[in-house]
Amino acid sequence: MKILRKIIEIDENLCTGCGECIINCAEGALQIVDGKARMLAEKYCDGLGACLGHCPTGALRIIEREAEDFDEEAVEELLKNRNAPQAHPAPPVGGCPSARLQTFAPATPCQAANAPVQLAAASGSALSHWPVQIRLVPPSAPFLKDADLLIAADCVPVAYPDFHRNLLSGKVVMVGCPKFDEIAKFAEIFASSGIKSITMAIMEVPCCSNMRHIVSQALSRSGTAIPVREVVISARGELLRQGEMPS
Repeated sequence: MKILRKIIEIDENLCTGCGECIINCAEGALQIVDGKARMLAEKYCDGLGACLGHCPTGALRIIEREAEDFDEEAVEELLKNRNAPQAHPAPPVGGCPSARLQTFAPATPCQAANAPVQLAAASGSALSHWPVQIRLVPPSAPFLKDADLLIAADCVPVAYPDFHRNLLSGKVVMVGCPKFDEIAKFAEIFASSGIKSITMAIMEVPCCSNMRHIVSQALSRSGTAIPVREVVISARGELLRQGEMPS
């Protein structure tokens, strides 16, 4: 039943998809969809506007219109389902070759010495496993156990020329678009894999900041305290800054 009440309105022309409003919506009513903040359903929004002051572009405002009444029970169910652990079985052997788990042993001194000159002169690949896409890596992947984890926005390896040498070396990597919500998967990984440290590499573009939301929410749900270092890369491939992830 619709009633006249206050509710959030989002101006898509002003929204950059940064995700700041999502972090501050306790009801979980907002989500990044196709690079824009969108309301999942009217019944999840209480209309109080806790998200407004965190929008850097002023894309959110409170209006009064006919809308579904706020449903506190529906919000509780939504949050419960989001917090519930999800099964991510390992891709079956014989399926898509791109999803088959692989661990790469480092080259022996003999192999390195006998590598072709043009490869030996380069720093080489620091990749230690496969797959690397966030959506393809199951939380039970053996290479995640006690790992130093690098979570990289998928544009970073393309833009940053020293990705392998300065970021990937000695780490397990998971690469994906920050616009996709993978909070449940990361929460399961953080809770069960004994991750020692997290390096989060993102681009300077606004939508990449949603990776902060994904990681911080996953840490909160997992109940773990893992140190997180953030690295920000410019569109020209420059290292802009690095340090502790902003809260």
